[in-house]
Amino acid sequence: MNGKESARRIVGASPVPSKASWVSPFVSGLLIFCGLLNAAELDGNNYFNVRNYGAVGDGKNLDSPAVDKAVQAASAAGGGTVYVPAGTYLSGSIHLTNNIHLLLDAGAVILGEKWNSEAYDPTEPYTLGAYQDGGHSFFHNSLIWGEGLTNVSITGPGMINGGGLTTWEGKLDEKIGFNQKPPFPKDGGGPVQAANKAIALKLCRGVLIRDVTIFHGGWFAILVTGCDNVTIDNVTIDTNRDGMDIDCCRNVMVSNCRVNSPIDDGICPKSTHVLGAPRLTENLTIVNCQVSGFEEGTLLDGTLKPAKSGFGRIKFGTESSGGFRNITVANCTFRSCRGLALEEVDGGILENFTINNLTMMDVRDYAIYITTGKRNRTPNLTTNSRLSNILISNVIVDGVDKMSGIQIMGLPEQPIEGVRLENIRLTSKGGGKTNDAALTPKEVGAGYPEPSMLGTLPAYGIFARHVRDLELANIHLNFQTNDFRPAAFFADVDGLEIDNLKPQVAAGVRAAVISADVRSLTIRDSPAFESAK
Repeated sequence: MNGKESARRIVGASPVPSKASWVSPFVSGLLIFCGLLNAAELDGNNYFNVRNYGAVGDGKNLDSPAVDKAVQAASAAGGGTVYVPAGTYLSGSIHLTNNIHLLLDAGAVILGEKWNSEAYDPTEPYTLGAYQDGGHSFFHNSLIWGEGLTNVSITGPGMINGGGLTTWEGKLDEKIGFNQKPPFPKDGGGPVQAANKAIALKLCRGVLIRDVTIFHGGWFAILVTGCDNVTIDNVTIDTNRDGMDIDCCRNVMVSNCRVNSPIDDGICPKSTHVLGAPRLTENLTIVNCQVSGFEEGTLLDGTLKPAKSGFGRIKFGTESSGGFRNITVANCTFRSCRGLALEEVDGGILENFTINNLTMMDVRDYAIYITTGKRNRTPNLTTNSRLSNILISNVIVDGVDKMSGIQIMGLPEQPIEGVRLENIRLTSKGGGKTNDAALTPKEVGAGYPEPSMLGTLPAYGIFARHVRDLELANIHLNFQTNDFRPAAFFADVDGLEIDNLKPQVAAGVRAAVISADVRSLTIRDSPAFESAK
């Protein structure tokens, strides 16, 4: 649209027909398809170009007030599209409202101001206790945020560059008394200026985030908490802390996303206590996604430099007050990062998971980690953490670190129940020594659940302890360098079924250790395991 037309389209002005207003919807669609009509010129009263509200887009002038004016104009009109054309828009907090579509055009960059700038909103009051870290406890200290909204979209081929967003934990954790014993601080001495999230949405319904790229997203590039009916599709995230956290949300689809996060988790569903009561994350699908742990920025520039830490990964937990239910993960790849983690440690439930078609390469520490614990970061807790009904199938894993392959660890008083692993080919880097085979891993207990906390395991392939009804079918376990640990180790398993499990074993090493407290054992088509009975 030209400047004169757009100026007349400000709410309250008399509309002047655009060249789109006199054509039928069918003709408009045809003209768009043919490239003869700019989509931004359609429905002129519902498009709000931020430049018409004072945005400069030079990367130097603060443009978030102008973007907010466009949002408010759209809101006053009952909703609409806030259009951000090509340019770099230096911004503090941008405030979304109901029925808003924030559209970032190709070449448009929203660039975050320095984290302690007054252009950002300070932290809001929080009095519910430090049952999760400060990053999860505050939402207003974000680049783009909304709370209690309906029908919110952020789309387009443009970029959100967190710029000056911080990943610093100290001040916000101190404010709520995180990692201290109750009683926790009630307000922590007032608001804090510490912007640390690119997108934060709380208690919203009808959320769409599509096609955008997020670089250097702060503590969380995307944080959605207590939201219903969420779609995150075709989003690219290249950041240094968490890529996307899906917390206490229901009815969520994450699809076709690429998330690179070298020093924290990539796609990380959680279930914190931040809403004041346990709430499940449920009815969640993660499909056709890629996670990785390359150095920040090297996913976007294509150089893919492996990072020293290489977290990346898809991880459920650790925050798990409510837990997780009815989850599908399918057709995902892991590269130069840690593997899949299912962690229920705060007294909630983790149940009804279907996970299939995973490919992992250059895997740090472990490939699959399934655990319960009793960290119990939930007030007035009376239940154990519970985990049941898990199916993981069709997994290819190559280059797993020596530490471990697959870990399944329940609680002595509350075993994990109903796990089936099938059609898995796992290749370890190997290198385990004879003395490694004699190790006895400590119980997770109240500690932080991470394989690195336990260290090298006494089996290179599968370690299972405190499990009821464990089925293993069509599994190949191999190593690249000779490993003098058994392929598998089972302890306190009630109902173990092994069918066509083929391990590579070094000369003189047993295929498996099956402890005396393994009950109801069935072995089929697995000759290497027959002698381990």
